[in-house]
Amino acid sequence: MVNLGASKVLTATRDLISSSTTSLTHFRPLTCASASASTACHPARLVPHPPDLVKWVRQEGGFVHHGLKIAAGDSYGLGLVASEEIPKGSDLIALPSHLPLRFRSLDSEDGDGIESVLIQLARQVPEELWAMRLGLKLLQERAKVGSFWWPYISNLPETYSVPIFFPGDDIKNLQYAPLLYQVNKRCRFLLDFERAMKDALENVRPEDHPFGGQNIDASSLGWAMSAVSSRAFRLHGEQIPDGTHADIPMMLPLIDMCNHSFNPNAQIVQEKNIRNSNMLVKVVAEAHIKRDDTILLDYGCLNNDLFLLDYGFVILSNPYDCIELRYDGALLDAASMAAGVSSPNFSSPTQWQQQILAQLNLQGEDALLKVSLGGTELVEGRLLAALRVLLANDMETVQKHDLSTLKSLTAEAPLGISNEVAALRTVIALCVIALGHFPTKIMEDESLLKGASGPTELAIQFRVQKKSVIIDVMRDLTRRVKILLSKETAIAQG
Repeated sequence: MVNLGASKVLTATRDLISSSTTSLTHFRPLTCASASASTACHPARLVPHPPDLVKWVRQEGGFVHHGLKIAAGDSYGLGLVASEEIPKGSDLIALPSHLPLRFRSLDSEDGDGIESVLIQLARQVPEELWAMRLGLKLLQERAKVGSFWWPYISNLPETYSVPIFFPGDDIKNLQYAPLLYQVNKRCRFLLDFERAMKDALENVRPEDHPFGGQNIDASSLGWAMSAVSSRAFRLHGEQIPDGTHADIPMMLPLIDMCNHSFNPNAQIVQEKNIRNSNMLVKVVAEAHIKRDDTILLDYGCLNNDLFLLDYGFVILSNPYDCIELRYDGALLDAASMAAGVSSPNFSSPTQWQQQILAQLNLQGEDALLKVSLGGTELVEGRLLAALRVLLANDMETVQKHDLSTLKSLTAEAPLGISNEVAALRTVIALCVIALGHFPTKIMEDESLLKGASGPTELAIQFRVQKKSVIIDVMRDLTRRVKILLSKETAIAQG
C-alpha cells in the first residue's frame, strides 16, 4: 500500500489544463514535478524568473532590513542571508496583516460562490492534516491569474523532498514502521481526497469553481500540502468572540525563507502597532548577525519523523529524536528474559499493578500504547514507571511513591537498586530487539551514503539517525547500570 500510494502521487504529473477556454484566461495550469526530478542543491522556483519578493513585501507596506538578501547559504540551501553585520535586537522583517496567506475559518457562515465551495472542501480534511486546508487556498491562488499573492507563490519551490514524493524503493529505504505508516496514511488521503474533490466539483457552476474548472489530482494536492507543512507558522489570527486570538496557520512571505536551527539567531514575534490595530508579524535578531550568516529560526522541538515528513530534511544528532515502540506485555516478557531478569510478569500483572497501568494510560479501552525511547526523556516516563512497578513484588513499597517519581529517570532507584537494574536491562534488551528490526547495519548505511543523493540520501540519513538514537540509549543505560551495580557492591561490602 505504501509504495503504490507514493508511486501514484509521485508519477501523477499530468498537466491540469482547464476544460474551457474562458477559464484559461483567469487561471494558471497546476502542474507538479516529482521530488526526484530535481538534482540541484535546492529546487527551482515555480517560474524561472519570479518577481523580486523583497521588493514586493516593501511595496505592500512591509519592512525588510536593508542588510538582508535571498541567497544560497552554506549547507542550508536557498534562504535569507545577511549582506552586512546586523546588531542584536534589530527588526529583520515585518509583515502587515494583509500579507500572510491564511484560510478563512471553517466555523464561519458559508458565503457565496468560490469561497463557499472551498470551505466545504476544507471541511472534509481531518484536523491532523490541517496543512491541506490551507493548501486548498494556496492552490486556488496559484491557479488564479492576477492573484495578489502571485509574487510570493511564484517564488515557492517547484518540488518538495518530503517522503510522499519518494520513489517506492526510497520509501522502503526508510526502514522505520511508524514513519512508513504516516507516509502511507498521507498518500491514501491524497488519493481519496482527489476522488472526493472530483465528486464535489462535478456539478459546481463554472463561475463558482475554486480552480477555474481544472481537475486537481493527488500530485497537486501533495504539492500544496507540502508547501504549507514546510512553510506555514501557527500564529495568533483574528480575534474571536471571547476576546482571545485564534491560533491558525499562516504562510508568511519572505519570513518562511528563514531556515531552521535549534540555536537560532532570530525569532518571530507578534505585536499590535499602537497606531494600527492590524496584527504585525516580525522577525527580530536574537543575536549579533555577521555578514554572510544565514537567518535561522527554531521550528520547534521536533523529532526527525516530523522534520522529514513535513519539512523534507533530517537533523543530524537531533536531541529531540526518538523511536516509537508499542507497549506489549509479551514483548516485555521476552526482553526481560533476554536481559536475565527472573520471573517477569508483564503479560500477567496483579490487580494492584493493573490499577497503576491504568493510571499510566497503558491499560484500558482508551489506552495509549505508543511509548518512546530517546529524546530528552531517554526513556518515556510511562514506560519506565510500568517497568519499575511490574518488576516490583512489594505493593506497599511502590505505593510510597507518587507516579511522577516512578516516571522519572532522575529519581535514583526509587524501588531499590535490584529493581532499577532489572528495569534498565529490560529497556536495553528492547533496544536490541528494535535494532534487529532494521535490515541493515549502520556501517552498511554509511557506506551506501557515500554514493547516495536526493531521496535515497535522505532515507538512509533518516534510518542512520534512528539507529544512532537506539545505540545512544543503550550506552547511557549501560553506564547507569554499571554505576548502580558498583553502588550495590559497595553497600554489600560496607
